[in-house]
Amino acid sequence: MDFNPIDIILHLDVYLDMLVNNYGAWIYAILFLVIFCETGLVVTPFLPGDSLLFIAGAVAAGGGMDPVLLAGLLMLAAILGDSTNYLIGRTAGEKLFSNPNSKIFRRDYLQKTHEFYDRHGGKTVTLARFLPILRTFAPFVAGVGKMPYVRFFLFSILGTVLWVGGLVTLGYFFGNVPFIKKNLSLLVIGIILVSLLPMIISVVRSRFGNAAKAGTH
Repeated sequence: MDFNPIDIILHLDVYLDMLVNNYGAWIYAILFLVIFCETGLVVTPFLPGDSLLFIAGAVAAGGGMDPVLLAGLLMLAAILGDSTNYLIGRTAGEKLFSNPNSKIFRRDYLQKTHEFYDRHGGKTVTLARFLPILRTFAPFVAGVGKMPYVRFFLFSILGTVLWVGGLVTLGYFFGNVPFIKKNLSLLVIGIILVSLLPMIISVVRSRFGNAAKAGTH
């Protein structure tokens, strides 16, 4: 069966229902793999995260999956993904900065990464869970910056429980409300936009701040 990637994103409820019907218990493994890759591999930040968790909760409410097993497995997938990403950054990330002539992977960038995670590491790891793309890169950068693993792991667990637990629970209780169910495609887009909003606000503030500074000189 062929799927258009855009259709998968815009009609994720239909897609997930099909997977449940076609693969039964294997749906847990499929969702586990998607969440693990979305959080654990730097090259797959485009995979669905927030919307998938919400709709998975809605499908579970309809009897398609066990909600407790679903939430538990997806939390495990996210935690393992974070740790894998961290270890890749810690073991291989340094090599990216070994070329002194590199214009992208500069040594001063690495030093700033160390300093940033010394000051804001824990908060960054937790909050990044709710920001698409950033949640994929944050563990990698934490590894490159050699943030203590135990500290990283604890904040990763906190962020995971809030992220997975919160969105699956919202989907479970509200995903099958008639109005929401009829407009689920729009809701998916809304979830993505809301998830991106903090990042957009941060970029806008930064640009306005830089413009204001430039205007004073």
